[in-house]
Amino acid sequence: MSNNKLKEYRVILASASPRRQQFFREMEIDFTVHPIHVNEIYPDHLKGAEISDYLAKLKAAGYENKLETKDILITSDTVVWHNNVSLAKPADLKEAFSMLKTLSNDWHEVITSVCFTTKDRQKIVNQCTRVKFKELTYSEIENYIQNYNPFDKAGGYGIQDWIGLIGIEEIQGSYTNVVGLPTQLVYKTLMAMAD
Repeated sequence: MSNNKLKEYRVILASASPRRQQFFREMEIDFTVHPIHVNEIYPDHLKGAEISDYLAKLKAAGYENKLETKDILITSDTVVWHNNVSLAKPADLKEAFSMLKTLSNDWHEVITSVCFTTKDRQKIVNQCTRVKFKELTYSEIENYIQNYNPFDKAGGYGIQDWIGLIGIEEIQGSYTNVVGLPTQLVYKTLMAMAD
């Protein structure tokens, strides 16, 4: 059904994330991949979803005046928000350890914003999921940052990774949103744009 409704459109996913690309395949949406690299810098006064909204829109700006009539460009950004601080992708092992130690035994929010851009309009949607880690031990955090890849993930962890399997006690909201794409919201928005 999705392919029938979208068959006249070219869906462009501007993301190098293998997780987001896999979700699009699993939703049976035909798409092309054109990653956009921008300096993810945002004004200091922005908080939570304002940050991910801003960055998703900033990524779309890289395609300005390049879209055809039937193109739908999809850009997105995920923010881990904890104690009024945005936890981005960690720069090194020390920062990754510090982030996971901060998230240990506490709730945080994972917010993903998705920007849909066509030649003549733009729509931004976002979803927030609350996640609670158990109290992580030093050796658990050390094992994760030494044997997995925390550096390409906001907050320094992937819920689908080992640390998520052994460490997450509770989740309130969309699981796929925490992985990096609120699939139900994306599908619903795409279908509405194709009407």
